[in-house]
Amino acid sequence: MATLPWLREATLGHLDPVLLAILDVPLFVLASAAAAGGSRVAVVIATGWTCLVAAGMVVYATATGLAGWGALAMIAAACGSGAAAGLATLGRVPVDRLLRGPLAFRAARPRAGALRHLALTAAQTVCFWGLFLAVIPPAVALIERRWGLDAAFAPVATPMGLALLLLASGLGLWAAWSIATRGDGTPLPSAMPNRLVVAGPYRLVRNPMAVAGILQGVAVGLLLSSWLTVTYALCGAVLWHVFVRPLEESDLEARFGDEYRHYRSAVRCWWPVWRRRPARLTSARADRGADETSVSAL
Repeated sequence: MATLPWLREATLGHLDPVLLAILDVPLFVLASAAAAGGSRVAVVIATGWTCLVAAGMVVYATATGLAGWGALAMIAAACGSGAAAGLATLGRVPVDRLLRGPLAFRAARPRAGALRHLALTAAQTVCFWGLFLAVIPPAVALIERRWGLDAAFAPVATPMGLALLLLASGLGLWAAWSIATRGDGTPLPSAMPNRLVVAGPYRLVRNPMAVAGILQGVAVGLLLSSWLTVTYALCGAVLWHVFVRPLEESDLEARFGDEYRHYRSAVRCWWPVWRRRPARLTSARADRGADETSVSAL
């Protein structure tokens, strides 16, 4: 890196690569080797150093407008290091520890009434859409420009983004309405439906709210001409699918048993199934349900 001026400028700015290497070799390279040998102290050292460097690079890139690619790379490295630390010390990535308090899986109060569920769902929609579509994406786009990572988008990106945002928002509202009116609950993880909903968009795909959230994030990225915002949305989808979805599916299977297993086997997780009713769910129980996307951030 130090021998390639363009790469050094993109990743380090005016920082001294020799000084960084002097610190990085013992605190990351050697510590990582020791961690691979089973040392938990080394795991803490390597992970802590990576997170510290990532934070420092973020501050440096934001203050100077330099080394944006280095900051972005270190953010990715810190996330990977954190996941590796969980695997090394716990044998898993401890996502379940985040699903506590208002994010813990709990069924809604039975027979609370559709109006109450609709009101809670509307409040959740305003809060989540406001945060994940109106606050975070503009901040990501601003950082992208400050760090010198922005790229030109084709003029067609704006109308495409607007059309996609409207379609995705309609899908999200349709899914939320189905949960609140048919499921005796809300999309909130702390007030999940008491009945397994397979009506509305749930006839087509198991995760319509997650699909809607991802598409909304991509749409906002197109509107902002921000590839980093599009990446943020897609990374959120991957994280939800890999870490959160298995936990939620286990909860749904525990609560609804064979009924949910039949539904899961008939309807895909992400890709729509274009038929009138899911196979093996054509009985009167077809209106019972819970949304697999109750903890989706997008």
